[in-house]
Amino acid sequence: VKLRRNQRNYICPGEKISERFIMTEPTATEKEKQKQIPADQSGRRTVPPNVSNTEEDEIPTMELTGGLMPRGVKLQDFLEVQEVNLFSREYEVNKQDHHTDKYYNIKLIVRRGQPFHIRIDFNRPYNPEKDQFWIEYVIGRYPQTNKGTYIQVPLVTELESGKWGAKITQNENNSVSLIIMSAPNCIVGKFRMYVAVLTPHGILRTRRNPDTDTYILFNPWCAEDAVFLDNEQERQEYVLNDLGIIYFGDPDKIRSRSWNYGQFEEGILDACLYLMDRAKLDLSGRGNPVKISRVGSAMINSQDDQGVLVGSWSNVYDYGVPPSTWTGSVDILLEYYSSKESVRYGQCWVFAGVFNTCMYEKVCNKNNILWHGRG
Repeated sequence: VKLRRNQRNYICPGEKISERFIMTEPTATEKEKQKQIPADQSGRRTVPPNVSNTEEDEIPTMELTGGLMPRGVKLQDFLEVQEVNLFSREYEVNKQDHHTDKYYNIKLIVRRGQPFHIRIDFNRPYNPEKDQFWIEYVIGRYPQTNKGTYIQVPLVTELESGKWGAKITQNENNSVSLIIMSAPNCIVGKFRMYVAVLTPHGILRTRRNPDTDTYILFNPWCAEDAVFLDNEQERQEYVLNDLGIIYFGDPDKIRSRSWNYGQFEEGILDACLYLMDRAKLDLSGRGNPVKISRVGSAMINSQDDQGVLVGSWSNVYDYGVPPSTWTGSVDILLEYYSSKESVRYGQCWVFAGVFNTCMYEKVCNKNNILWHGRG
């Protein structure tokens, strides 16, 4: 048994991590993680790269001051979360307001810099004079506030544009309804959501629940987002349209064909997030549309990066599909996501079509690569 700091970032406002110590023995999971950290990253202040949206750390459901719960204390005496409703169906308010109702995905999908609604059901009525709770969003492993991978959303009386915040709109019976505002420059990806309650003996947190996972996307409807488009017709074309025309061929013989971008199809959003994981782009950089565009462009081609498509201009397509066979991005991205291997084969217009689908999900602007006639 050893004395160690509680290394979480999950603290209530004003509390110092250095003041909290607990007596504990490393768990099997912690021992395994220690083995996975390279020797050159084993320093006390060094945190391994956080490059995967899918990998995650275990978040404690109970963090007690002093490490032990006093005898006779009953957890049911404290405010406890019973259920969280994210209004994530395609016909409900969040997906309608955030233009994400076309996604074939039952999880909540919202766009950054724009408010969305949730409801929390507790075991008893919430009393703001004595009860304190907050909402947490976590992405990847090794969550850190300064990296944007751990977000503690404070309760505020008024939401401020450009800042994370949660405002209570209704407190009735055992239910509390809130509007949450996300920052317009936050990381884009799939976040895990928790509700934390402060008690006299420490913090009680909801268990890991995949049903409350929340996708946050870029927002071309938000003037504070770097990808903002001020023309509604362009937003309809470059963000919400899933069918289009691609031009290809030689300069003296230009042809066209239809292309199914398929950005709303089942599994495509996760496939695009996997592409960033495969490129090992640090999560802290995934709020920057320029970085994502550059990494996405490199990852479409299999050369050097083991990316999505193997190019071939030799008319030899053994062990694969001729480029002219493809009519959309969906089958290509889903095969790459499931097999973790580059798909054979593509040429310039195929690269362009798949890249556009990824940018639909990420940067929401495809107007610069609709025509590819050269390799």
